[in-house]
Amino acid sequence: MQMRVATFAINDQMIASALRTQSTMANQQIQEASGLVSSDFGGLGSSAQQVLNLQVSVTRAQSYIDAATLTNSKVQVMYSAVNSVSDLVTQFRTLLTSASSASSTDAASVTETARNMLEQMASLLNTQYNGGYLFGGSATTTAPVDLSSSVYAAASSPSTADTGYYQGDSQLAAVRVSDNQTVSYGVTADNTAFEQIMRAMNLVASNSPLSTDTLNEALDLAVDSIDKLGVVQTRISNASASIERASAYQTDYQSYAQTLGSDLTSVDVAAVTAKLSTYQAQLTASYAAIAKVQSLNLASYLR
Repeated sequence: MQMRVATFAINDQMIASALRTQSTMANQQIQEASGLVSSDFGGLGSSAQQVLNLQVSVTRAQSYIDAATLTNSKVQVMYSAVNSVSDLVTQFRTLLTSASSASSTDAASVTETARNMLEQMASLLNTQYNGGYLFGGSATTTAPVDLSSSVYAAASSPSTADTGYYQGDSQLAAVRVSDNQTVSYGVTADNTAFEQIMRAMNLVASNSPLSTDTLNEALDLAVDSIDKLGVVQTRISNASASIERASAYQTDYQSYAQTLGSDLTSVDVAAVTAKLSTYQAQLTASYAAIAKVQSLNLASYLR
């Protein structure tokens, strides 16, 4: 039938209302299927900027977590190397104690053993991780310890501190674990604990025959270095604990931010399903009303 001028407006409003309901239903169906408020930021309205900020925060937190994980692995290798140094110093102290208390000493054997231990020390302090040297400060591409005669001179008793073997710098390693926290975790091979034991081993390795004064000075240096190694180990352990705490905080924050972002972008599927039933009934009624109005004519009325 043709629409009368007098009923055109009401029909147009009814059709527009039905189309709006249908559009709302289509959006709700997409939400029901995806579980999301919108597939893009445009559909999030005023929440879009907050969601974007949360996503940036999650990504930044992950970068801190990754850096902390990599660094803590490096710290564990460093701690293991220092533990090995401590074991080596203990063996060296035992060697010196035996040599000092024995009625006769095989000086050549003691000297050779000390020389081997000095080389082991150098190897431990030249430990690498992921292609970089751990005990050279920021100079990670150069071995921090060089025992060549032109660099590390033979020592005589009484000796003085000598870090001529050290090829690194004084810049301690550090890692950023948050926007406002950086954890320093490094120790360099010229640390007093390492220098003393290197000097003690060099004293014994470089002097033959061995005098009582040389043995006593080397033993005193070894004993003193053991105490200082304990301080180094504690410092490394504390740094590791700080890195782990910072990483755990970032993990917790990341979880919180992800949950908050999910709350802003996700929908309650059960609630959406219930709404869809309501809209479906409303749309069915709207189409029925439109069909009824459009089917009315005078002949129908007169019957």
